[in-house]
Order: sequence, then C-alpha cells, then structure tokens
Amino acid sequence: MTTQGILLGFVIATLLGALLHLITGGSLLRLGIYILLSWIGFWVGHIAAYLMQWTFLKVGVLQLGGALSGEIIILGLGYWLSLEKSEAVKK
Repeated sequence: MTTQGILLGFVIATLLGALLHLITGGSLLRLGIYILLSWIGFWVGHIAAYLMQWTFLKVGVLQLGGALSGEIIILGLGYWLSLEKSEAVKK
C-alpha cells in the first residue's frame, strides 16, 4: 500500500462521511462520528475486498468497490443507531 493510496482512501472516506452529515445535519460531534465511522468502514471494506480478491472498481492499489460497500454499510448502521426518538415515542 502506497502513501498516495492511503491518502486517497482517507480523502474519499472523509468526503462521504461529510456528505452524510451535510444531508442529515447535526452537531459537530456527529460530524466527527460520521467521519470516524466512514474511515473504519472504508478500510474494513478495502481489506475484506483485498482478502477475497475482488477487483470491482479497483483504483490503483485501492479496492474501491469493496471499500465503498463497507463504508456505506457501516455509515448506514451508525446513522440508524444514532437516530433520536421522536416526542410522540417519549411520552
């Protein structure tokens, strides 16, 4: 893994985490959580795709297809777990 590949992976993951925050809104803490989750999901997906020898959307040394799949799954799970209950449910 090259330094350029690592930097590109972090940039792509950060942009997708920030995009989710832009769409859903929230506090600065939530932005940090989304970015952290996107980094974790991206690299777990990349490693899983590398180990399974997937070549879908391979960009240089990055297994971008698997990385994006892992990132979307982890971000979706994190978003779902962070949903707040509505006022009707709290009563």
